[in-house]
Amino acid sequence: MSPEQDGATANADAGGARDHRWSALIVVCLGVLMIVLDSTVVNVALPSIKADLGFSDAALAWVVNAYLLTYGGFLLLGGRLGDLFGHRRLFLLGIVFFTLASLACGLAPSRNFLVVARAIQGLGGAVVTAVALSLIMTLFTETGERAKAMGVYGFVCAGGGSIGVLLGGLLTSLLDWHWIFLINIPVGVGVFAASLRLLPSATAMPASRHLDFAGAIAITGALMLAVYAIVNGNELGWLSVRTLGMLAAAAVLFVAFVAVESRMRAPLVPLRMFASRNVSIANIVGVLWAAAMFAWFFLSALYLQLVLGYEPMQVGLAFLPSNLIMAAFSLGLSAKIVMRFGIRTPIAVGLGLAAVGLLLFARAPVDGVFVRDVLPGMLLLGLGAGVAFNPVLLAAMSGVGNDEAGLASGVVNTAFMMGGALGLAVLASVAAAGTAAQLDAGAAQNVALDAGYRSAFLIGACFAALAALLGGWLLRPVRNDEADGAGAVEPTAG
Repeated sequence: MSPEQDGATANADAGGARDHRWSALIVVCLGVLMIVLDSTVVNVALPSIKADLGFSDAALAWVVNAYLLTYGGFLLLGGRLGDLFGHRRLFLLGIVFFTLASLACGLAPSRNFLVVARAIQGLGGAVVTAVALSLIMTLFTETGERAKAMGVYGFVCAGGGSIGVLLGGLLTSLLDWHWIFLINIPVGVGVFAASLRLLPSATAMPASRHLDFAGAIAITGALMLAVYAIVNGNELGWLSVRTLGMLAAAAVLFVAFVAVESRMRAPLVPLRMFASRNVSIANIVGVLWAAAMFAWFFLSALYLQLVLGYEPMQVGLAFLPSNLIMAAFSLGLSAKIVMRFGIRTPIAVGLGLAAVGLLLFARAPVDGVFVRDVLPGMLLLGLGAGVAFNPVLLAAMSGVGNDEAGLASGVVNTAFMMGGALGLAVLASVAAAGTAAQLDAGAAQNVALDAGYRSAFLIGACFAALAALLGGWLLRPVRNDEADGAGAVEPTAG
């Protein structure tokens, strides 16, 4: 039985089958949550890792960069491999890679060992993330239920990072840094075992399993070079020969990739996919929104720690209100909003609220009080993310058949990843420049840091506002005959 038939049968069956599908969703989301948590958990533990393994400041960056390189580089390829060889099979393989690499990280006896294990973790994380959305599309074919399922997935992606700050602080404080990796072992084993039982094993395989090796090498190389250049831009200098050379090489490989894809009979990424206005605009919106949200998350955590003097545990608790709001919308209200208003209005309103939240952070003072100066922005950003994330995903997957769902998932996750990396790098540069200017003018350290962060938050608000404008203006309504591909239908008059 194909996934489409399996999903259709599940939709028609009684409560037991429904429980099976929702249990399968929980398993998929647990796998994704493990990946999402990893980045912020590691960031909290970096000082302890540096002291224990003897990393220099420059070398310590590779604990993060090694993961980002393989994660960002293999998202597209991972999604396409899922389409060719089975989403369930690739999901299981990704969980195995990530879990074994987590064990290696937790037991790492040296710096080089840890860096290599982190690179393998990134590879596993890319595969899991790339096929997760396609598994959800397969499990849920009815419009309303798909919207609800996407809402759960959206909450895991949007709220998992701040949960990771709290978990990272807890594990590092009570135990040691090894446990931020070792905690993944029981979760990974449980997800693997449950996936074998709950995820549909049959897949509707394409007529050809030909893998476009030339395209795969070109796009993976381009993404890895671009990620490396972006995440090291602040340290190496944006106009340095090394940074510009890597960006130029990435551009050349990307042009070569487009040329290869336009000539291939079975391309890795069919360029016709981007002829869909909704797919293209949704991915542009994803880039802009991720640029704003990643920067907000990391820079607001720095503001709380370095300006207001919060401990890591307090930082995690500070994000709790926004997480609760995201949960309330993503786990129920978002699907109802999408079914009532379609995808355009929630995207415009949600991202508009996020822009206002960032504007509030752009006025956060050096002697800020949580209830007055932090909480309002947190609430608006949580509300905006809860409203907008689900419809952005639905728009990015609209009109895509199950045989290309993994690829579409890889594309939208790549857009979020690249947008987040670029936004964080650019806004961190803005913050650093603003801080340096204040220090040169004789300002105190905390005053200078606050000024830099405020400048970055202001630009982040512009990113979110532009994303809201593009989503509300350029996305088109989804017709009824596209419901299965999009998962959402624009409301009709009357």
